[in-house]
Amino acid sequence: MTIAVCPGSFDPLTLGHVDVVRRARTLFDEVIVGVARNSSKSALLDVATRVELARAALGDDDGVRVEVVDGLLADFVRDVGADALVKGLRGGADFDAELPMALMNRHLTGVETVFVVADSGLAHIASSLVKDVARFGGPIDDLVPDGVAAAVREALGGSAR
Repeated sequence: MTIAVCPGSFDPLTLGHVDVVRRARTLFDEVIVGVARNSSKSALLDVATRVELARAALGDDDGVRVEVVDGLLADFVRDVGADALVKGLRGGADFDAELPMALMNRHLTGVETVFVVADSGLAHIASSLVKDVARFGGPIDDLVPDGVAAAVREALGGSAR
């Protein structure tokens, strides 16, 4: 059985994330969505909310589960017995940011990172952009799975449509 971990902060989870996870599931027997605390980012949504939203969006998918990554990703990968990491790429800037992490994770664990290229219809969606649009009251419902827009609006004090 092959296991892949698809890590990220998922703050918030987007339709692009869902697409990458579902396509990764066609490559691996099981995909674990690893919701991480990112010390370099200030999260809008708390970890429990991000896990709950990811489970709601992906919970019906056979072979996909959502877990919290509490510490170093390399330790989590070892603990779950993962064969690979999966990361989505929207463009060259994503590759430039992901490459050093992939190399470090391979160095620490021996586990390879598999890059899944974003669907062209979703490549413009980034969590940071979703939050920016929402902060200024713009519509985000068509960028995120059901329930996520409401959670973002609530976290922002009701300012997003």
